[in-house]
Amino acid sequence: MEFQMPFDQFTPRSLTPASVLANAPAASGIYGVSNAREWIYIGETADIQAELLRHLHNPPAFLRRYSPSGFTYELSTAEHRIDRQKQLVLELEPIGNRRVGTLAKWTSQEEEHRSGNH
Repeated sequence: MEFQMPFDQFTPRSLTPASVLANAPAASGIYGVSNAREWIYIGETADIQAELLRHLHNPPAFLRRYSPSGFTYELSTAEHRIDRQKQLVLELEPIGNRRVGTLAKWTSQEEEHRSGNH
């Protein structure tokens, strides 16, 4: 499998709290999390940094299962985020988007609600 990197200005970063705080903006955009073999999830959010920190502090089950080790992002306006996410999901077929629905926005709060742990 060839690991594709279609994000604008692709720069992989370590998916750790310190790296997210240092490298992810608190801004609107699309983000991708991956491990060394595959894309795990591509999401869209109004705050990339906060969303990645949520995934780290209370990861959904599929993130725990596939052990993401890196992230990347690109800035995008709210009007263009979903279309860009769709494009990247169709191109990269991340395992997490397939598991929770092609464009499902999966946050730790949604997992708690779905599992009844709220």
